[in-house]
Amino acid sequence: MNARNVIIQRSFLKERRLDASTLKTVVISAVPILFAITFHEVSHGFVADKLGDPTAKFTGRLTLNPMVHIDPVGTVLMPIMLLILSNGQFMFGYAKPVPINPYNFRNPRRDMALSAAAGPVSNIILAVLSMLIIKLIIMPLYVLIGGGEAFFRPLKMMLEASIFFNVLLSVFNMVPIPPLDGGRVAVGLLPDRQAAAYGKIEPYGFIIVIILYMTGVLQKLIFPFIIFLYSILI
Repeated sequence: MNARNVIIQRSFLKERRLDASTLKTVVISAVPILFAITFHEVSHGFVADKLGDPTAKFTGRLTLNPMVHIDPVGTVLMPIMLLILSNGQFMFGYAKPVPINPYNFRNPRRDMALSAAAGPVSNIILAVLSMLIIKLIIMPLYVLIGGGEAFFRPLKMMLEASIFFNVLLSVFNMVPIPPLDGGRVAVGLLPDRQAAAYGKIEPYGFIIVIILYMTGVLQKLIFPFIIFLYSILI
């Protein structure tokens, strides 16, 4: 998508204050977050490339190197500042958007919707893979070796964080408000006239999302889905 990826963390950081436990959780979560936003963005560009738009490839964004996708403000500074200001209860950030030119698509509306959906789908795939690694590799090895908790426990926590953040990122981005992925999918599915009208809210999309969050409406919309998917996978 052309929109910035957003990561909202609230329930995963269980501590009410920014103490050592919260900092430990953040450190363990850093790698899964980077992988989540990297795969999310690369998936947008990969599908767009397959559908006829090579913009992401030509700009060097079809890479799994997270450094290419990091935005200094949105991926580093903003999450840290919000984490401190909210006493460890809230984290909000984004990666650099992968560039997509819909005019290169054979069917712009359909292909833009498919490219947008690729990001959330990739996050669900990563969440499932993380779950499989825990259940098919980590736990059997732990039982087989009969120890090694100092190694296996942090690794298991990191994979559990991967499940959580990938589910969160997928569900959040599928909120049907442009420029989030769900909004672009909705525009692709609506009839022409309704799609054109709905697409006009895109410049105000993030303002709408922030208002929904501040009023608690966003949490009520997405948390049931996040909890449901997380409980299935964990």
